Amino acid sequence: MPVLTRLIPSPVVVDISRGAMDDLAGLLADQRISASGKLAIAISGGSGVALRAKLEPVLPHADWYAVVDGTIDSAVKLADDIKGRRYDAVVGLGGGKIIDVAKYAAARVGLPMVAVATNLSHDGICSPVSILDNDNGRGSYGVPTPIAMVIDLDVIKEAPVRFIRAGIGDAISNISAIADWELSHKITGEPVDGLAAAMARTAGESVLRHPGGCGDDEFLTVLSEALVLSGIAMSISGDSRPSSGACHEISHAFDLLHPGRSALHGEQVGIGAAFAMHLRGSAEQSGLFVEVLRRHGLPVGPEEIGFSVDEFVAAVEYAPQTRPGRFTILEHLNLSAAEIRDAYADYVKTIRS
Repeated sequence: MPVLTRLIPSPVVVDISRGAMDDLAGLLADQRISASGKLAIAISGGSGVALRAKLEPVLPHADWYAVVDGTIDSAVKLADDIKGRRYDAVVGLGGGKIIDVAKYAAARVGLPMVAVATNLSHDGICSPVSILDNDNGRGSYGVPTPIAMVIDLDVIKEAPVRFIRAGIGDAISNISAIADWELSHKITGEPVDGLAAAMARTAGESVLRHPGGCGDDEFLTVLSEALVLSGIAMSISGDSRPSSGACHEISHAFDLLHPGRSALHGEQVGIGAAFAMHLRGSAEQSGLFVEVLRRHGLPVGPEEIGFSVDEFVAAVEYAPQTRPGRFTILEHLNLSAAEIRDAYADYVKTIRS
């Protein structure tokens, strides 16, 4: 009988370990990504300078490109700068903005992209999406999944701990996003990709249930794996559905309604996920989210990230407009501003009890 299977878009290699960045040249050569070392490396103007000084001696044939910001203009400029230079690959060395710019530029010029993450603030490090600022605010652009993923735990520990905490919020929000996907399947008939859902849920649960903290190698490895798996889950489903539901709609609303004031993405979606679980009537799950967020030093309410209750209510009310066509608990309940305010008052009672 025929064997039915499917190809899963994923990195050729994932290296999550201490000192992983030190052997970057060897890893790329061993995996036949770049035997010559002819690479275009995108870095930030801040932390990227120190990393360049560390890596330049072992990557003598690489060219270095400073990326100013995470805009579509910067991504197009990088693509124009590297076009026609006969590189083996583009390397994004930095946080989410640098990696997103590098992913887009690599796609534009038809080169494979290597993601070398210096912090764990969100699951975009291995996703098939670049989130870039544009004239209309912020856009999502489809790109190929990175061909290689490198996370050096020593480097991760040097980043502000707030970035690690944000990654925790983004990882556990998968569980809320999957609940929204399953709700949509039940109400609207939207198909659920079981493999993508299983991968994203497992990633979220691994972080939610882990007893470790931000300074532990074991916990950082689990968090890194969870963020990578979330990205692969999105590649499998062909969109962000496995990792983005009401939690992300609320975060996008903050970004759009209050540009320049928003907190880190993972901080916002963590709050959104806990509140979305409360809206579903899942008091135990919402309470667990709040407990874990607090244990890791993450906010659980909008006041903790500089937003008033009125602003939170307005953001939740506006949230469905950020992703037209996506069905979540927010679209299902279709709450008025007064009903959202009442729901939030109930949520506050549970997190203070």
